Amino acid sequence: MVAVSTCAPYPLHAEYRLFKLSEHQAESPAVLQLERFSFGVGDRFGHQGKAQLQAFQMMAARGIDVAPVWNKSNREHTFIGSQPQSVLDAAHAAVKALGWSKSWHVDADHIRLETVDRFIPCSDFLTIDVAESIGQPASSKAVAAFVERHPELSGIVNIPGIAQAFDMTQTEVTRIASKYLLAVQEAGKVYRHIANKKGDEDKFIAEVSMDETDSPQTPPELLVILAALADEGVRAQTIAPKFTGRFNKGVDYVGDLRQFEKEFNEDLAVIAHAVGSYGLPANLKLSVHSGSDKFSLYPIIRRALQRTGAGLHLKTAGTTWLEELIGLAEAGGDGLALVKEFYARALEHVDELCGPYATVIDIDRTKLPSAAAIARWTGAQFANALRHIPNHSEFNPHLRQLLHVAFKLAAKAGTRFTDLLKANESTVAKNVTENLYTRHMRPLFLG
Repeated sequence: MVAVSTCAPYPLHAEYRLFKLSEHQAESPAVLQLERFSFGVGDRFGHQGKAQLQAFQMMAARGIDVAPVWNKSNREHTFIGSQPQSVLDAAHAAVKALGWSKSWHVDADHIRLETVDRFIPCSDFLTIDVAESIGQPASSKAVAAFVERHPELSGIVNIPGIAQAFDMTQTEVTRIASKYLLAVQEAGKVYRHIANKKGDEDKFIAEVSMDETDSPQTPPELLVILAALADEGVRAQTIAPKFTGRFNKGVDYVGDLRQFEKEFNEDLAVIAHAVGSYGLPANLKLSVHSGSDKFSLYPIIRRALQRTGAGLHLKTAGTTWLEELIGLAEAGGDGLALVKEFYARALEHVDELCGPYATVIDIDRTKLPSAAAIARWTGAQFANALRHIPNHSEFNPHLRQLLHVAFKLAAKAGTRFTDLLKANESTVAKNVTENLYTRHMRPLFLG
């Protein structure tokens, strides 16, 4: 009998079993290092691992190795009623089914000290979220000690790859340290806690996330943050700053593309400088928490990676769940009926569903079709409204964002939803793979 995780919320596929992270790490190098290119995918209901992995296989066939990283946050687990082990189980099942022999990882997304423990046994990539500590004052003694320890940050700082040198007074360095030092200290606490539980800091990949905050970090601020992380002994392999502009869920970037390009390139230069200056891991790279579907940024990022040889971790969220809905809509019958039901219920509970995501969605409610109008739609009409093809005449970004945050409705539907995913596996999987490869990975890494 095949054993499955007892804490998984839904019936898993027959090939799933309770997989131990140690089995995966037995095949890994002694020092776990994240590959140059990695791509975070969410599989909220644990049914699209194979379809997602096929996109990575297609990239490998084109000569570009991108490591899949299955990510799921504590918030998502709480909303759905799942457990971290289920993510590892589903990822392993996909890897085994497709014979994937390259690297893969499982990310405990946006964890904090109070939420990390249940992720440690089944995650080899841990995203340490310290955004809530940004702006909270560190002790004046700690700030003064940091400034004294880093005289190189005061004055003219030349960074190769940045045309204009940073001119930071000691007062400015003190201001930046006062804003970020407590967050870095929090990252250190979580990092050391994980290392202690794992038994070795070489057994996990650490990311430090500062993106879920009000203001973007400037390149000079990023330099101070990296110096502080080095002081704290946090050997982060990726760092996720907040960039200028809006990174709304499931839709394209809203903001100044030229300013983003400038920030992104300067951040790459700052990271390269900090690696050399502070002994941070040589493979340290930017992590872009995209919220999915930031298509207009992909050419900018690709050019920067090609020019510098830098690496990238790009994290998506929720785009696979939307492709599941698209596949069910195209399948028609009970699948289309359930998708329409989800939308009608989302309209009824729009405040409840949107509340936790208010800072990362922009929905004009006057542009949301009524439930009565949706009831008359064909499967193709629903799919066209939801699928993210911006120039399609039927695409509706407001409907898309609402359904993006409505995944709790599918969790409540339970096996009624997941049985339909199984019954329409080929249609759903085709959409999942095509979306990741055609609209995300190919333009990001190949052009």
